[in-house]
Amino acid sequence: MGAEFDTIGKTGTSDLVITQTAVSSDTEAQILVVPDHIHDHRVSSYRKALHAIREPMAEFIGTAILVIFGAGAGCSTVLSSNQGVAPSSRGDFFSINFGWAIVAMWLVAASTGSLMGVGRVPDRDRKRSIAMGVWVSGGISGGHINPAITLGMATWRGFPWRKVPAFILAQVLGALVGAALVYGLYFQAIEIFEGAGVRTQATAGIFATYSLPYMTAAASFFTEFLTTAIFFMMILALTDKRNGIAPPLGLLPLALFVLFLGFGISLGMQTAYALNPARDFGPRVFLAMAGYGKEVFTFRSHYWIWCPIIAPIAGAQAGALLYDFLLFTGQGILNPNGPY
Repeated sequence: MGAEFDTIGKTGTSDLVITQTAVSSDTEAQILVVPDHIHDHRVSSYRKALHAIREPMAEFIGTAILVIFGAGAGCSTVLSSNQGVAPSSRGDFFSINFGWAIVAMWLVAASTGSLMGVGRVPDRDRKRSIAMGVWVSGGISGGHINPAITLGMATWRGFPWRKVPAFILAQVLGALVGAALVYGLYFQAIEIFEGAGVRTQATAGIFATYSLPYMTAAASFFTEFLTTAIFFMMILALTDKRNGIAPPLGLLPLALFVLFLGFGISLGMQTAYALNPARDFGPRVFLAMAGYGKEVFTFRSHYWIWCPIIAPIAGAQAGALLYDFLLFTGQGILNPNGPY
């Protein structure tokens, strides 16, 4: 039987209009018709709410993934050294660095468009985790997942300052949640490794960064400062459109793979190279709540403030200043009139 969609009648006394329609010779159906102005209003409200939270939520999820993979790799390697946890070791220092480098590669693959100014920049194991985090957030928020990068982009590359507080808050909370999830997954292994109810720096160092005992305060600060300065300077160089030998988009992840592997091998041993205030502070807050006590903050005269937070932020700014002052020819703070 053929369907005939002939309108028989409708009421116009309400915003919601019921239209009676003949479906067949012996069947009728009443269809609720929502006028365009109501539909548009509802969609508009949803879109406004989504627009307000989408970018911060991308940073939240991306940073959570960063810590899930990073702390997870650390748990696998460190905890498996106890035969009560695993019959044999599941890795070493190099394997963790290699894992972080792979993540960095995927991270840049995801965020390349944002960092290079393609799309929405003006509006917008450990190494392994970085890539996965940006894969989720890169196309939405730029995939910073790092307050030092967010502040550097705002200062030197036009990222809107009004977005900075929400981004940094989302990054810290994401890191905290990521640490909590990994801690929950490895809780029994931590209990075996540390002893029931015992919590020390031996496992705290899986989630947050600590310098080795012989490192002075100045040496620890400068290690994080220098590493983050090189890191951000290399990001700017590799994504500089006016850099004649910058790698094409397809090879940029490989370049960052080499960079992060080099960081881990050459500069990672003494301070665990935080490079990222959120990646350290969020998990450190969780550790304090999970029974590790105030020692996570009082360690070495409040190491957590000046080494994994202040040093990376200052280092990123110094790296950008050095790059823009000596090498960058595009429009920026030091060259407001445009490229030359």
